[in-house]
Amino acid sequence: MGADIRDRVVAEVGKVVVGREKETDLILTCLLARGHVLLEGVPGVSKTLVANAFARCLGLQFRRVQFTPDILPLDIIGGFIFNLKDREFEFRRGPVFTNILLADEINRAPPKVQSALLESMQEFQVTVEGRTEKLPSPFMVIATQNPMEFEGVYPLLEGQLDRFMVKVSFGYPTPEVEAGILKRNLSSMDLGDVRTVVTAAELDAMAREVDSVTVSDEVLAYLARMAEATRKESSLVLGASPRAMVQLLHCARARALLDGRNYVTPHDVKTLAGEVLTHRLSVDRAAALKGVSRNPEAILTAILDRVEPPR
Repeated sequence: MGADIRDRVVAEVGKVVVGREKETDLILTCLLARGHVLLEGVPGVSKTLVANAFARCLGLQFRRVQFTPDILPLDIIGGFIFNLKDREFEFRRGPVFTNILLADEINRAPPKVQSALLESMQEFQVTVEGRTEKLPSPFMVIATQNPMEFEGVYPLLEGQLDRFMVKVSFGYPTPEVEAGILKRNLSSMDLGDVRTVVTAAELDAMAREVDSVTVSDEVLAYLARMAEATRKESSLVLGASPRAMVQLLHCARARALLDGRNYVTPHDVKTLAGEVLTHRLSVDRAAALKGVSRNPEAILTAILDRVEPPR
């Protein structure tokens, strides 16, 4: 069932987006693991298009918020508005009350606004002036951001980054894929062509099945050794937190289900570790000045090569 659903979703998104099969697979894995995903890449590499097509093929409610320097928390989570007709305040829900929220260019908004999403991403609820409102289920934030080299961007705080289960890098396409993109755009292309290929019942059933995927004590010990290795790495000032490892575990369970298995393998953990852990690691600046690699991906790869998986 899992592999069939993945094939349907990837194929449907592929109707309007060429060459983003891996990225679509990671977003689906993250959704089934009840996490949120951060898409990073330069403008024009289909980040927003992938998110929109993904929501459409699942038949989920989708809202998009364009983050700008002048956006307010009220514009995201909602708040109390005075009703002139009834002469009293009423709570008006913001766009966060949806199944999939696209936070477009999230790092163009100041930290105060970025933090407005923290409670909704962690607790799946919103609290405004003592009033708590539950968010729909499923609920997922897909945020896009430009690289930090771009002007007018604010770095995401460590606490905000830690709320994203997966960070997916959208690089430039290969020449072969780009040729396919150009060919696709020779004719009109419309998101309306994307059909719903997964029902709400199927999605809910799969999310529940993730909880039944078994994890052996050996794999759990492997995860613990991996976490310890990141914390002892001299070139890192911040290693993987327990929450990061829990999210890697859930992500690995979702991947196993999509691969048609009811158990997690060390390969599931290792192949997902980069997307789940890299954005949570902080490189020691002093070590970087001594010639040590400043690339957290390279550092994590070296760590994973040292940590022996169970046989």
